[in-house]
Amino acid sequence: MERPRRNRRSDAIRASLREAYLSPAHMVYPVFVQEGHGKIDPIKSMPGQSRLSLDELLKVCETASSLGVAGIALFPVVPEGKKNSLGDESWNPQGLVPECVRAIKKKFPNLLVVTDVALDPYSSDGHDGIVRDGLILNDETVEVLCKQAVMQAEAGADFVAPSDMMDGRIGAIRKALDAKGFTHTGIISYCAKYASSFYGPFREALDSAPRFGDKKTYQMDPANRREALREARLDTAEGADLLMVKPALAYLDVIRDLREFSDLPIAAYQVSGEFAMIKAAALNNWIDGDKVMLESLLSIRRAGADLIFTYAAIEASKLLK
Repeated sequence: MERPRRNRRSDAIRASLREAYLSPAHMVYPVFVQEGHGKIDPIKSMPGQSRLSLDELLKVCETASSLGVAGIALFPVVPEGKKNSLGDESWNPQGLVPECVRAIKKKFPNLLVVTDVALDPYSSDGHDGIVRDGLILNDETVEVLCKQAVMQAEAGADFVAPSDMMDGRIGAIRKALDAKGFTHTGIISYCAKYASSFYGPFREALDSAPRFGDKKTYQMDPANRREALREARLDTAEGADLLMVKPALAYLDVIRDLREFSDLPIAAYQVSGEFAMIKAAALNNWIDGDKVMLESLLSIRRAGADLIFTYAAIEASKLLK
């Protein structure tokens, strides 16, 4: 008779046979940044998360660095007065994001900095692309995304991360970066970003919800699995360095598919809604929040993710320590 329990009977045996593990080096911490000084504005729907000014952001970076967290992903809160239909502020070299990148890389050169490439925080329409007559324009948007990515690379970003889901943007950004000498700047492609209902708290945090309609004409249909492989194939051919699945927990099958399909590193984003549900249940004492958060992150690793973008990066790292 086979007895699998023999391999579970002590901590030492379980630890030595563990198939997947989680460490701070597997995590990137997404942070919401805003203009000003000394600002810490809590986000009600995301307990423990806040919109931070640069000086407060640097304190968070110090904590993340000391814990061994891999990096920081920046998401800007853009004042309404700086938004327009073309998202021009997205490629302002004196804007909030490049200022943050320069400051982080100066003080914490070994901390990875990932910048978001998309127009929704900067658009008066709240969409990831330029809008004309109710349509999101693909090629015109890609031209602006290239400017944005080059500006972020000039500031010192280690990875630019196009999350917009425009067709052909990875190849165009790679070409634009190389033409300016940024051959070392990596691209994390949100190749499988779904039109998910789990993004609500994020859009509240940035005030970046679409002003009309939805994002279903460019983000992927949650019903589709094979389509993710097509997107991954195209983005790989265009020069992506990492492939991203977003959201993570509701799409573990897609993470596994990409892991088996591709030899590129796979990233996955535990998004705001996934994070908020765990926090809400924990606050109501329905679950052990710490244990469930770690289990959820481990499941993303087990599915095949090399890197996890998670708002729990700092608290999870403290628990792991």
